[in-house]
Amino acid sequence: MISPKEAKSIIDKYIIKLGTESISLSNAGNRILAEDIIAPFPSPQFDNSAMDGFAVRSKDIENATNENPTKLKLVGIASAGNPFEKELQVGECIQCMTGAKIPLGADSIVMVEHSSGYSESEFVKIMKKPIPEQHIRKKGEEIKKGELLISKGVSISPNEIGVCATLGYGKVLVSKKPRIAIFGTGDELVEPGSNLKEGQIYNSNLYVFTELSKHFGAEIIMKNIIKDNKESLKLFLSEALKTCDIVISSGGVSMGKYDYIRDVFMEIGVKEHFWKVAQKPGKPLFFGSTSDSLIFGLPGNPVSSFICFVEYVYPVIQEMLNEKKNSKIIATLKNDFPNEKQKHRFLFGRSWIDDNGELMCSTTNKIGSHMLSSSLSANCIIEAPRANLNLKAGDKITINPLNWRNKYDYN
Repeated sequence: MISPKEAKSIIDKYIIKLGTESISLSNAGNRILAEDIIAPFPSPQFDNSAMDGFAVRSKDIENATNENPTKLKLVGIASAGNPFEKELQVGECIQCMTGAKIPLGADSIVMVEHSSGYSESEFVKIMKKPIPEQHIRKKGEEIKKGELLISKGVSISPNEIGVCATLGYGKVLVSKKPRIAIFGTGDELVEPGSNLKEGQIYNSNLYVFTELSKHFGAEIIMKNIIKDNKESLKLFLSEALKTCDIVISSGGVSMGKYDYIRDVFMEIGVKEHFWKVAQKPGKPLFFGSTSDSLIFGLPGNPVSSFICFVEYVYPVIQEMLNEKKNSKIIATLKNDFPNEKQKHRFLFGRSWIDDNGELMCSTTNKIGSHMLSSSLSANCIIEAPRANLNLKAGDKITINPLNWRNKYDYN
């Protein structure tokens, strides 16, 4: 058997790049940006008022006080989108609303609270000496023209949507979504919502695969539960390999009597690259390819398939999308970790930051590969290479944060 590191190295050799497409900004949420976002203009584009008040020449009112206010002639109004087009002269001011362009000649904003207020009067009394450039947002103070704001490879969130809209990007270039086919096999599998008969279980893996695929930015094109029948399986796979970039099976790649998916893969022309990986859970992990598709045969046990999807399929989706990858990190164990002598070990875990600011982690209480409820309290996958001795509390260990959960809790 090969190690997880060797398995991932093999997979990397066959990853297919999918290209890009231009889409409306309104449809760009959760897509992966395929272009750098460069500011086409500065922001603000012009000096503008940060307050409601009056635009003034500061030297005209340098002696203004509450006891001895300075009187200025009101010559106009400026509001956002409606600038005052003339140059301010000695002894003049204008009403200037928040966001309004600062007129020529003005160099400061006096808050309305420091004046006689808005009225129909021809003159305004200023009660406080301003500081030059006070309450003025300067041109380009936030963003310079030509500045790189968002690098390609970023997952587009409301944050990026807002900045792109601010800069006038009506469309953005994004990576095409990987098209995925998922299927499970077994006469015992029943859809949630149906009544179980003796010996049957509900299909959970395909629901997990679907949500993980969506979260990771892929698109489910085909999805099916196939009974233990080779011909039905061949029909599904033949269509899946024509239309999808990734094909994922749940179960059927182990050593049981009805575990014949691997054989069918071979019969329809899939090239096998490996079948077993020295890891727990997830030893029966198949990976193969055709000229246009990658094929993963994941174990049937729910924890095994969940962890294998995150550890092996997700990095492929990221690479196809040219998404920036998050690195695994090191944490300190709060409890002992059960190593395996011959296998790399993965377990669901919980990470948090303690009172001393140290990143801690612990395994969940349930560690069986069939115990999917162990994922409920998990926000990471904890892993360790094979070793003769268990890791002890206080030892360092690698964790892979599950990025759809809160990354860390705080004790």
